[in-house]
Parts: sequence; C-alpha cells; structure tokens
Amino acid sequence: MPRSVSPDSVESRVAQQVHRSARGTVFTPDSFATLGSRSAIDKALQRMAARGELRRLSRGLYDKPRKDEMLGTLWPSVDAIVKAVAGKDRIRTQPAGVYAANLLGMSEQVPAQVLLLTDGISRTVEAGPMKISFKRTTPRQMAAAGRLSGLLIQAFKSLGAPHITPTRLQRLRQNLPAEERTKVLQDLALAPAWMRPLLREVARVDETRTTSTRRGDGA
Repeated sequence: MPRSVSPDSVESRVAQQVHRSARGTVFTPDSFATLGSRSAIDKALQRMAARGELRRLSRGLYDKPRKDEMLGTLWPSVDAIVKAVAGKDRIRTQPAGVYAANLLGMSEQVPAQVLLLTDGISRTVEAGPMKISFKRTTPRQMAAAGRLSGLLIQAFKSLGAPHITPTRLQRLRQNLPAEERTKVLQDLALAPAWMRPLLREVARVDETRTTSTRRGDGA
C-alpha cells in the first residue's frame, strides 16, 4: 500500500516545485533549500527518483526528463546543468575550448568533454553521456564572463589565428546582433594582442548599410 504523504511535508512541497517546473530543468538539493532540512530534501529527491518523477544524473544532481515521441527520453542540455551547478556553488562560468566555438557556430566538432572556466573550484560533473569540466582560472580570464567578448576570446583561442578566416568573421558579423558586437570593443584590453584586430573586425559596423537604413527610416 502506498505511503501516505502529508500535503505540508517537505516531500510534498519539493514535489510541488518540481511539478511546476518545465521539463528539462535540472535540480540540486540547494534548489529546495527553503523547504526543509538537507536530509529531508535528499530523501524527497531519492523517493521521487525511485518513482520516476525525477532522474538522478549524478550525486546531488537530478532532472525532470524531457521526452520526445521519436527519440524517447532526452538528456538535459549542457546549459541547464551548468546553470544548476553554478547556482548551487555561487560561481561564474565561461565557456571555453571547442564548446565556446560551437556556441558561436564556428565549429561543428562535438567535444568529448565540455569545458568551462570558473572562479570556483575545479571539478568534473558527469550527467549520463555528458562530461562537463569546470576549470578554475585567473580573474583576468573571467573578467568578460557572461559577455559576447568572453565567448569570442575563448573561441578564438581554441581555433587559433590561422583558422579564423575572413569567411568565419563575416559569418559572425551576419549572425550576431550589431548592438552586441559593438560592445566587444569595451573588452579589447582583455584579449591577446594578435586577437584584437580580429575582434575589431567582428565589432565593425557596416557604415554603408547603416546609412542606407537611416535614409530609409527618414523617407
């Protein structure tokens, strides 16, 4: 006979929060810290995982699985996992390596291990087939974290100067919003000297197009 659960219990309140969350959301015990003691939250998560309402990804990491009619149960996105870990540890992260290049559409290579720089401790999180590595780095490397300039700097470092072709730069200029690209100039001092002309090219605004647009607006 199923165990009766009080509607005011920690388990019920954890379940309510999970049920209100979108599929694909990743949780840690700290996601429910205001609802009760750590031991009670751990037990609630374990019971929900046993019932199939949550999936245990690794120690202290759960998700509410997404499902697809054709593909079945899906793994959570890297972004969802990083958001949960960063929120728990109160850290900043900066995509790096091939992962950074992928996010910008500059590489189709699928990294065996997702790399993020952080101002927290170095650690590796495994979630199903994914391995996400958080690597502690210097304050300078994290200075542009969360901004387009930080992503560009790390992607360019991964690819190397010979592989950052005019075609790739043009594609970036076409795909990235002009207002975001121009902000890159504010962080030029954080980039290596060889990279600064490339970042200036990404940030460059097409003056002819801008003038034409302004004339059209005034017509």
